[in-house]
Amino acid sequence: MLVRDTICALATPPGVGGLAVIRLSGPDSFTIADLCFRGSRLLAEVDSHTIHYGKFYDAEQALVDTITASVFRAPHSYTGENTVEFSCHGGLIVSQELSAALIAAGARPAEPGEFTKRAFLNNKLDLTQAEAVADIIHSVSQQGTHAAARQLLGGLTRRLRELRSSLVEICGLLELELDFSMEDIEFIDRKELRAKLVSALAFCKELTDSFQASEIMRSGYNVGIVGYPNAGKSSLLNAMLNKKRAIVSPTPGTTRDYIEEHLVIGGTMINIFDTAGLRSSEDRIEIEGIQLAQTLLRQCNLLLILNDSTLSFDHSQALVERLQQDFPSATCVLVQNKIDLLDEQSVAYIASSLCISAVTTDGIDAVKALIAEYARRDMAHAGSLMINARHVALLQMVIQSLHNALEALETAPSNEFIAIDVREALRKIGEITGDTWSENVLDEVFARFCIGK
Repeated sequence: MLVRDTICALATPPGVGGLAVIRLSGPDSFTIADLCFRGSRLLAEVDSHTIHYGKFYDAEQALVDTITASVFRAPHSYTGENTVEFSCHGGLIVSQELSAALIAAGARPAEPGEFTKRAFLNNKLDLTQAEAVADIIHSVSQQGTHAAARQLLGGLTRRLRELRSSLVEICGLLELELDFSMEDIEFIDRKELRAKLVSALAFCKELTDSFQASEIMRSGYNVGIVGYPNAGKSSLLNAMLNKKRAIVSPTPGTTRDYIEEHLVIGGTMINIFDTAGLRSSEDRIEIEGIQLAQTLLRQCNLLLILNDSTLSFDHSQALVERLQQDFPSATCVLVQNKIDLLDEQSVAYIASSLCISAVTTDGIDAVKALIAEYARRDMAHAGSLMINARHVALLQMVIQSLHNALEALETAPSNEFIAIDVREALRKIGEITGDTWSENVLDEVFARFCIGK
């Protein structure tokens, strides 16, 4: 796809800072840049991958700033096009003036993710690598950024191309047999064919199974604090944050809505949700808060079920069992709260449980350590790859096609039926990597990018 216009955008976050970078990319980049930039030489004449110092002027030839201009000639640039990156002093006004001057000189504002989209269209990146760029920017864990960096280097692409190569070989042999069907020649052993299909199926399932772990690395580990009213949920949130974030009251049902907060534990972003107390109620606002809590808990990886140990050590056991049944994908952990109100004998009796006092903060470090351990365990399933929802949807189609191929291997009278299913699996794999794509797919992928990337 030939891109004919030239785009520009601020590539660094807007606001006060030491530096700001404005990126200009497209066929007229050097011509537009030379209308605004004054250095010792025209940028159209300098070598690629060089940096030049000069002055930047607006459309009225008023001096805006003294800056540096980094020059990258096609195809050896991020986008594969002629590119200039201007580094100016940070601040809202200067960067806005530079962008406005470049637009007045003939560029247009870039759309979200358009620089990376052009890199894809110019074969600098495949689609999984382009998605890895967004993951590097948005990942909230060290593991996530490291996995995304590996993916940017083509880690997922290599694995998918190995899978594709195996399936292409299967198709070729099956279709070759069809050409010699009258001679009754077998080019691929049926046991070997089954083994290859089963292996491909296992690999696809391994990828789809790692989706939840990838989402944790990408967006954080979700922890819900749940329990009956007045169990101390808001106090626990405040203790974990080491600040008063939620209102604490002895009146049951104080928390009507949920409160969301974030903290980093062990290099991973932990998203903590303090929810409304779970109980039967006739208060319409409280009922709505409880229903909202139920919806929210479906997104949680870990549920900390807080029990008021002064009532009974087993007071929340029925709630634990119900939550385990309602949210089977989440890990449920019972936490005995208010141990500061118990005698030493009672505390010793439940010593094997996770015991805390949200008021005195005893046991809070143990809660954080437990969260970190579960987060590490759940992220371990991702391995070295980052799978997103688009990948999973397509991989599930690949899995279905491979299942169909295995069934056809057992029942179909001709290899043609097996080859059709394998070809369909190959087509979906091509959609993952971007070997085949549509504008709608690209719009969906790059919509989550920021402007300037």
